[in-house]
Amino acid sequence: MKKFQNSKLARILLLTIIMTVVVITILFLAGKFSPQKLTAQQFVNLQQGDNTHAGFRRAHAKGICIFGDFESNGNLASYSSATLFEKRISPFIGRFSIAGSNPTAPDLKAPVRSLAFVLNNDTNQEWRVAMNTPPVMAVTNPYDFFEQIQALSPDPITKKPDPEKIKAFFKEHPESKAFNDWKANYVPTNSFATEQYHSINAFYLIDKSGHKQAVRWVAVPQATKESLPKLDVDSADALQIQLSKILKNNTIKFDLVFTLANAQDDENNPTIPWPDEREKVTAGTLNIISWEAQQNGKCADKNFDPLVLPDGIRATADPILRARGAAYAESFRRRAKEVLLGTQEIVRSQVGNEQ
Repeated sequence: MKKFQNSKLARILLLTIIMTVVVITILFLAGKFSPQKLTAQQFVNLQQGDNTHAGFRRAHAKGICIFGDFESNGNLASYSSATLFEKRISPFIGRFSIAGSNPTAPDLKAPVRSLAFVLNNDTNQEWRVAMNTPPVMAVTNPYDFFEQIQALSPDPITKKPDPEKIKAFFKEHPESKAFNDWKANYVPTNSFATEQYHSINAFYLIDKSGHKQAVRWVAVPQATKESLPKLDVDSADALQIQLSKILKNNTIKFDLVFTLANAQDDENNPTIPWPDEREKVTAGTLNIISWEAQQNGKCADKNFDPLVLPDGIRATADPILRARGAAYAESFRRRAKEVLLGTQEIVRSQVGNEQ
């Protein structure tokens, strides 16, 4: 009897060990024990820094709403089944912005500028686009990107970025060469209207037969610096003020130019620029016809998540592209909650005054 009990206990113990190993293996493969596991919350915490500006985006907090349409010429229709690439006009709501978490930062001090828009037509096939002035990323994955942001963040004592930390980071990441070469030669233009804005990450165009073509795209300005109103360099809102002046009498136009990858290009690596000789297709023109302030503006509640795609466009496996959606959603969740709580506080105050 005792021998039987010992045997039964041994089987239970063995079964427990096996189940424990299975559970641990599943958790390990899911990244639960990975020292590199990052969350969207960690990213957004780092982006917003020590000073939270309630109700604003955690990255590219300062911006201006823009409105217009995308006039497709039909040139991409053979590459993608997306209806917005047929020969047609589709309206958009968009936003110009500058890098950083401060919604009152001086326009001309920001190292990066951005153009984002939500394109929609009568088929309700929505395309959300978020582009930046750099043509490539400095790193290939979210973990290294997180460390890059850490290296660039101000020192808690000096309140300025530590040059030695920045130098050390880029020394450890030789894949950042193309980005650093661009940064060394980049000179910001004197207008939102004359910058080039890049998709940075690659996407797939899917045609009606299911064939895919990896692409990147760039918004190429039609405006020239000679055609611009004078910039008020002493104003913190210099770029926004100038934009409003341009749109009083003119339309701001960008050509949307797609670069087609070939077999030698890695669509999942955003640090490598594709050669200039790659085939390019101009898909149409982005026409910006009006603007409004972002506070209470129609672009304020837009989440420009680049993973929201219509039929005919698909995300690649680029790890940074895949991580962007979660970070955008977390930033949106925080500011939406803050706006809601702020609205509730105003209502409570008004009710209190009426009583």
